[in-house]
Amino acid sequence: MNFSPSLSGVKSAAKVLKDIVKTTPFQYNQRISNKLNCNVYLKREDLQLVRSFKIRGAYNKVNSVANKARKTGVVCASAGNHAQGFALACSSLKIRGIVYMPITTPKQKIEQVKTFGKKYVKVELIGDFFDDCQSIAIDFAKQQNKIFIHAFNDTKVIEGQGTAALEILNQIDKQLDYLFVPIGGGGLVSGVLTVFKELSPKTKIIGVEPSGAQAMTKSLEKGKVYTLKDIDKFVDGAAVKRVGELTLKCCKNLLDEIIHVHEGKICKTILDLYNKDGIVSEPAGALGIAGLEVYGNEKIIKKNIGVFICGGNNDFFRISEIKERALLYAKLKHYFIIKFPQRSGALKDFLNKVLGPNDDITFFEYSKKNSRTNAPAIIGIELKKQDDLKPLVDKMKKYNFFGEYINNKPDLFQIFLENT
Repeated sequence: MNFSPSLSGVKSAAKVLKDIVKTTPFQYNQRISNKLNCNVYLKREDLQLVRSFKIRGAYNKVNSVANKARKTGVVCASAGNHAQGFALACSSLKIRGIVYMPITTPKQKIEQVKTFGKKYVKVELIGDFFDDCQSIAIDFAKQQNKIFIHAFNDTKVIEGQGTAALEILNQIDKQLDYLFVPIGGGGLVSGVLTVFKELSPKTKIIGVEPSGAQAMTKSLEKGKVYTLKDIDKFVDGAAVKRVGELTLKCCKNLLDEIIHVHEGKICKTILDLYNKDGIVSEPAGALGIAGLEVYGNEKIIKKNIGVFICGGNNDFFRISEIKERALLYAKLKHYFIIKFPQRSGALKDFLNKVLGPNDDITFFEYSKKNSRTNAPAIIGIELKKQDDLKPLVDKMKKYNFFGEYINNKPDLFQIFLENT
């Protein structure tokens, strides 16, 4: 591809999408504004029909090749949200499509793709990671002479995503000082940059990546598209090993700053959005707000700040994992190997002498060994506040229960967490 997305292309995409996508709210959020002492507005792309911004780029691209696509068919690869936009585009334009999705994709997203695609879309589950899945999909499209609809490295897709930025500028009558945009493959942030750097150049665009998948950061550091070897798949909507040539070019030339957010912090933000604001956000959707809260400092005080909630496709079968990660990040959940004396009353002693009044046992696994004086147990304890950890450990040692602290050894306790 030897051409870049343009503002005129974004405006053309807005005409194509006029009757397809919702003009989502750009809402002032009192809670976050008070917390950070600034004016925070949330771009609610979670309220789209497919519950993410991806319908914008997917429809704009599929529409641009519709005549040929009706003869050949189209193919895409996606961890969920692009697939849903693609599926809706296919069913709306009556084009046959095949969606390749990683086996690890949350079930909720798979079912949504089938619902939006109706009889026009078939789903294939293959590969553990998005990038592996995409490679297979691209090869299949070439072999079958079908059109591949890329999730982010495509001019029409980027211009479609940019229509959300056009909406923002029409929805606010004041200068935005900062705009926080989640980054996975880079399609959304590239669309935003295409619009804002021409129409609102004083707005600083801050890209936000999950700490466990810093593909854009590494590519910017290397000066070329760089493929990560391993990533944390948790933020499935933004967890890619490799960004696109077009999106890297946009970010290299126009992005003001890029920051990273721990997956545990993202989980805490998901829970806060739901419990305090009534907003259902997926991990990638909460990425921008988590980034703003991490970034928050004197530079943003009294400033006008926009943040994308880019998706709301959260599978609530994941809520226990989300809570677990949030508690571990907040240092309120702790795992230990403890030494249990093999005598009657040992557990009672542990409960009465070691646990504080607000400490809660959330995981316990013990197997009695008759040939031993002590037997190990794995125990997970949730605290009310971080400061409760030291007295808990001190009492474990005082009464000879302490064996080993394993929060800092995730490979060791992950085996036990899988059963919670």
